Amino acid sequence: MGQPANSPIVIAVDAMGGDYGPSVTVPSALDALRCDPRLHVVLVGRLDAISPLLGGRQQEFGERLKIRDAPEVVAMDERPQDALRKKKNSSLRIAIDLVKQGEAQACISAGNTGALMATARFVLKTLPGIDRPALLSRIPSHHGHTVMLDLGANAECTPEQLVQFAVMGAVIAQDLHGSAKPRVGLLNIGEEDIKGNDIVQQAHKLLSASTLNYIGFVEGNDIFSGEVDVVVTDGFTGNVALKAMEGAVSLMAKALRSEFTRNPWRKFAALMSAPVLDAIRKRFDPREHGGGSMVGLNGVVIKSHGSADTYAFGNALRVAMLEASKGVPTQITELLQAQPRPAQDQSCSQSTSIHES
Repeated sequence: MGQPANSPIVIAVDAMGGDYGPSVTVPSALDALRCDPRLHVVLVGRLDAISPLLGGRQQEFGERLKIRDAPEVVAMDERPQDALRKKKNSSLRIAIDLVKQGEAQACISAGNTGALMATARFVLKTLPGIDRPALLSRIPSHHGHTVMLDLGANAECTPEQLVQFAVMGAVIAQDLHGSAKPRVGLLNIGEEDIKGNDIVQQAHKLLSASTLNYIGFVEGNDIFSGEVDVVVTDGFTGNVALKAMEGAVSLMAKALRSEFTRNPWRKFAALMSAPVLDAIRKRFDPREHGGGSMVGLNGVVIKSHGSADTYAFGNALRVAMLEASKGVPTQITELLQAQPRPAQDQSCSQSTSIHES
């Protein structure tokens, strides 16, 4: 299933992706190589942009660091269809191709989310029994983190697809957080069995009959409560919830800054409270939560935030290594096969990528 403890882990890095491109991805990859001797990195991008940032340090890592030339770059605002059809020699495409060809066990990009999802799905395909891949991320909560999906890949979902998301989320929660039997909840407008539309009602029945540790419906506030490890929802609802969370955290940060600088006494209070404020800032810092996983693909694909700095990109690299070493795609397939089959499969709903790059 997973990799032996000391086996090399090869990660293909889209060096050109993100708002800052090689100025972030290259130093972050070098730091990661120093920290973990198992890691092997293939930097994919334009040689003239990557080589100057290496500063002759390629010899330091020998065969653990390679460069793959990719003359094209997918812009952050480029249409996914155009990137897929017209830029087959882009750093994003070649990084995914390396996973397909077995030369890398995972790829990571901070680039265009829609292009990454469309290209990864086209090249790698979905796992057996998975209709559509989903975007997954970790949300800070009372017990550490809650895994939540889908966060924007599928605006509409069938009940069967929500069950698939639950399986994928359970595997990630188990691997990333060590939850032996992750508690899975289905996001709804109430915890009562009578609440919700037909889709969540049908998904509720399927999940209740599954082998998962399904605890039933959960509400938005339960995401942070520590009472659930995996929250499942469609991409439209999940993306709205995610942006609302980010907005709330930003509001609280600005409110604290405003109140603590209102007068000299409050500035003094802020100075005295600095250790607590720093701990809170670190706990909710999005850079701490690693990359978002594109789960359900026949390969490991990690999306780092477009504005990621070297610290954030490094955390995303660690997520890629962990998922690759654990063999997440294989685990998902095995857990999905263990679920009872519905009497009749429903056709997939039309879905639209709505997650921003």
